[in-house]
Amino acid sequence: MGTQVAASTHELRKVYGKGEASVAALDGIDLDIGAGQFTAIMGPSGSGKSTLMHCLAGLDSVTSGRAHIGDTDITRLKEKDLTRLRRDRVGFIFQAFNLIPTLTAEENILLPLAIAGRKPDQQWFDLVIDTVGLRNRLGHRPNELSGGQQQRVACARALVSKPSIIFADEPTGNLDSTSGAEVLGFLRRSVDEFDQTIVMVTHDPVAASHTDRVLFLADGRIVDELWEPDRETVLERMVALTNGAH
Repeated sequence: MGTQVAASTHELRKVYGKGEASVAALDGIDLDIGAGQFTAIMGPSGSGKSTLMHCLAGLDSVTSGRAHIGDTDITRLKEKDLTRLRRDRVGFIFQAFNLIPTLTAEENILLPLAIAGRKPDQQWFDLVIDTVGLRNRLGHRPNELSGGQQQRVACARALVSKPSIIFADEPTGNLDSTSGAEVLGFLRRSVDEFDQTIVMVTHDPVAASHTDRVLFLADGRIVDELWEPDRETVLERMVALTNGAH
């Protein structure tokens, strides 16, 4: 295991609301995300999974504590610098594929680079395209692609700018099991073969079983973790958590 840290939090708190009505979505999270690892974040509904990912990715502000991407304390950045950091160093894959309907698959994949005014590395682009199996789909618009193909376009888009970390929010949530398995297999390969770092929020034990490490959240805290997970063990922990929570 490499000891390099791709992202980390220190006593991270996120509180919504004021006074009596306030709710701590995150209640003191200390976390290191290893570089070149595939990490899943799981937990019951309302446990703070998405909030944690949004704070880690600089999409949401924190109430107190720190969040780092690499050595950069993102809680101290001005909005302009934060936008640049997200553009240059972070990749995103969402449950809704977030593709632009009027652009072809290729244009969607290259969009983050185009916005950043960067030229694609052709060799890397070709490698990513062939790994996600989209070579014969590049000229198609999203409505001409299946859900699985659209999500693979979104994966390629996240990878093509060589981010230091990719955040995936329920990336298989809208896919059937076959398409979901393809997307997860691709994410796994990008970690193993390209040394990519991926953090995935999921509620699916099958999806989690593709990862190196699963973090379990409950009530805004990390309550458990599991290395080299399989579906059954993840399921057991989830059931225990859900029963323990009520």
